[in-house]
Amino acid sequence: MPDFTHMTLSELIRAEGFDCACGKHHACPMDYLRIGPGAINDLPQMIRALGSRQPFVVCDENTYEAAGRRVEEILRQTGIPYLTYIIPRTTGDRIAPAEWEVGSALMHFDRRCDLFLGVGSGVINDICKVLGNATGLKSAVVGTAPSMDGFASNSSAMELNHVKMTLFNRAPRGILLDTDIISSAPMRMLQAGLGDMVAKYIALCEWRMSNIVTGEYYCADVAALMRQALDRVVKGASGIPSRDPEAIQSIAEGLVISGIAMAYAEISRPASALEHYFSHMWEMMALERGLPYDLHGIQVGIGTVLTLKLYRKFREIRPSREQAEAYWKEMTTEKWEAQIRRIFGKTAPEIIAMEASAQKNDPAAHEKRLDRIIERWPDILRAVSDELPDYDTLYALMAQTGMPLRPSDIGISVEDTVNAFVGARDARNKYMSCSLLWDLGLTDEFADYLRKVAEE
Repeated sequence: MPDFTHMTLSELIRAEGFDCACGKHHACPMDYLRIGPGAINDLPQMIRALGSRQPFVVCDENTYEAAGRRVEEILRQTGIPYLTYIIPRTTGDRIAPAEWEVGSALMHFDRRCDLFLGVGSGVINDICKVLGNATGLKSAVVGTAPSMDGFASNSSAMELNHVKMTLFNRAPRGILLDTDIISSAPMRMLQAGLGDMVAKYIALCEWRMSNIVTGEYYCADVAALMRQALDRVVKGASGIPSRDPEAIQSIAEGLVISGIAMAYAEISRPASALEHYFSHMWEMMALERGLPYDLHGIQVGIGTVLTLKLYRKFREIRPSREQAEAYWKEMTTEKWEAQIRRIFGKTAPEIIAMEASAQKNDPAAHEKRLDRIIERWPDILRAVSDELPDYDTLYALMAQTGMPLRPSDIGISVEDTVNAFVGARDARNKYMSCSLLWDLGLTDEFADYLRKVAEE
């Protein structure tokens, strides 16, 4: 069986992939990957490796200035024809990963082009993955900031009808991360990369938890690879404030490995859980109100701090069937739908329709999960103990970068924080700690606890 933790990046992306004991064939085929100083100068080699004759370069106004001009210069110097489209901002200081931006890029696409070459990070990369998947063309990315872990993943975090969704499509076939460029990114984007990575502690814990309670697919080898990626980023975190080149290199490699792990699993499970859903819920609230929201990784970092606070109380739980069943009887369909409408507003009908398909509220399914929780409670606590870091140690590591750590640091109220926690279970069909607390009848108790500790 493969030991992914001892493989180089080039071995991890080999075209033939790997057969695994979990039953899946893991693969993240990539034609070109380079991380390091001056990596952008390898652009012509990457274009040739991808078999492209004329790339369609996709940027926004910020990423064009960060690296787009340089990309155009290199392509002109080497005689590679190209077309560039700069997606305009409609509101705020950055573009959104939404239908308008995807459609705008597609409307300006020239069919003479054969590759979507994104110049940017999270949003640009996600848009190009969606475009590549829709058209059957390859995509590639020249990164401008180590702000997220989706460079190599086969999923895109998108807004569909104002609901944050994960779309599974194609991973980029080429990645260039020039550490000279990404280390010059705004400090908040460097902090965002750390925020997106420390979330993996909780993601791995809750992936195991879901496997125990629901039988959801879990791969120990992919989890080990994600732990390795997390370890690389955490070890380099102290170099973020000084933009240390070796630290930035280590962080970039960790972010790419994290994306490879998601591609291997073919789900976002190894990378996101409740901490991400604080961010998703806050974004949906902002969209509902027509307000801007912060960087994904910044919000996820705060979500990680909040979730670790919840786990302090989680460890004290003694499962009670009587409490769970009493809560369930009180939570009628009418009461649940009223709560959904209060929290989700205009998107409530979509959330209610999602439940009609997912059947998370089905009494028989609830009883089955409750049986498993009570029976396997020691295993659940073992997963918590194995995977989660010491709160104070991680908090100090994050604090030394100067990143926001409380909801109020980014203009989020305690009430919106509590509503995000309560609504997270329903935002998507994904079993997380908030789902388990619902099954045990403890949602309200933990919401009250979060209200007290959110700003500590």
